[in-house]
Amino acid sequence: MPGVSAATQAAQSPTADAVQMNVLRKALNTQTAAAATLLEGLPQQPQLATEGSVGRNVNTYA
Repeated sequence: MPGVSAATQAAQSPTADAVQMNVLRKALNTQTAAAATLLEGLPQQPQLATEGSVGRNVNTYA
C-alpha cells in the first residue's frame, strides 16, 4: 500500500499547488485593493509656500 499512497499523493500535488497559488493570488489582490483604499483616504499634503520668506528657504548653517 505505500506505493499506492505515494502515487496518489504525487498525482494530487500539482493540483494542490495550483489551488494554493490561486488562493495566494486572491489574498494578495485583496490586500492590494485594501491598501489602495487606505492610501486614497489619506489627506493631501499641504502645498509649499510660494511667496514670502517663511517656508521657502532652508537654513543650511544650523
